[in-house]
Amino acid sequence: MPERCPVCAQKFELEQGFWFGTGYVSYALSVALSVATLVAYWVLIGISWQDNSIFIWLGINGALLVVLQPWLMRVSRVIYLYFFVYYDESTEDLPEK
Repeated sequence: MPERCPVCAQKFELEQGFWFGTGYVSYALSVALSVATLVAYWVLIGISWQDNSIFIWLGINGALLVVLQPWLMRVSRVIYLYFFVYYDESTEDLPEK
């Protein structure tokens, strides 16, 4: 990740350990994704303890979370940064430094 924004020169790491909070955002995104896949699996296929379909969903969900983890971490950084930094579109019109 670059140290500063190439457009507005905003420093990305506002303080030491700033990005530790993204773990909470990533966790929330992972839980939301897991709930969404559970509901989709339940509606489309159905979940039952008799045929162990819950374990099939757990395997699919685990694999999906592992594959999507790089994307989830980047999205969580963007969401976390939006909490603390205001984006002003007019800064794109400023001359380069």
